[in-house]
Amino acid sequence: MIVRPKPGLKDILFTINGSILPRVGAKLVTIAIITMLAIVCAQLRPGMLAQISGVPFTLIGIALSVFMSFRNNACYDRWWEGRKLWGQLIISCRAFARQASALAEPDRRFMLTALSEFAASLAASLRGTGKMVGAEERLNSTDLVLQGIGRRCLALMAADAINPVHYSVLEGQLTLLSQVQGGCERIANTPVPFAYSLLLHRTAYTFCLTLPFALAGNLGWWTLLPVLLVSYTFFGLDALSDQLEDPFGVEPNDLRSMR
Repeated sequence: MIVRPKPGLKDILFTINGSILPRVGAKLVTIAIITMLAIVCAQLRPGMLAQISGVPFTLIGIALSVFMSFRNNACYDRWWEGRKLWGQLIISCRAFARQASALAEPDRRFMLTALSEFAASLAASLRGTGKMVGAEERLNSTDLVLQGIGRRCLALMAADAINPVHYSVLEGQLTLLSQVQGGCERIANTPVPFAYSLLLHRTAYTFCLTLPFALAGNLGWWTLLPVLLVSYTFFGLDALSDQLEDPFGVEPNDLRSMR
């Protein structure tokens, strides 16, 4: 995720990195070309587009805006839940590391290394890379990492290296890590329904491709301004929703704390 201070006018007008413009630039160029063709047609054949009214587009635009806001909110909720889950992972790892600080050096080193492997393994799994960064082959999944830590804690308790209360505290943090893993996997493996997104894509494309023909007869070359502004808004929100739908990816607006 791109994190910036409050933008000024210069940033609003010229910032590219972190904006959605690179994702929708080609679509805006296509809309601009179609708009210019509509303007030329309206000027060469004034009666061709005279019967096309802009009133239906106003109604459709309002309905599309409401529909798009629902999808955007749903995708943002997924992003925010992912952020809270990953924040909980950081808190639990820090708490476990603090509670393991009293252990002997080999045991403490094992615990801290395994926690790092767990975070790297989970991040790789959520992103679908198929590999873990810095993880050993003997611990090749997030489940095995937690199981390894749990068995080590049981062995320490059996050897009287830790008491049952200390063990229950450590086990509680492992349970929280397991819950974080399950919550993140639920978000990653349950996308927004395809039919829902497809309907929005088709409606947005149809609206933006036909809008120039309703405005060209009255606005002439000024048609480019409202058409491109509306297209940038709709296509931008659509692309932003696609990014927020999967908060664990590597897009500019995905979770920064996973990097």
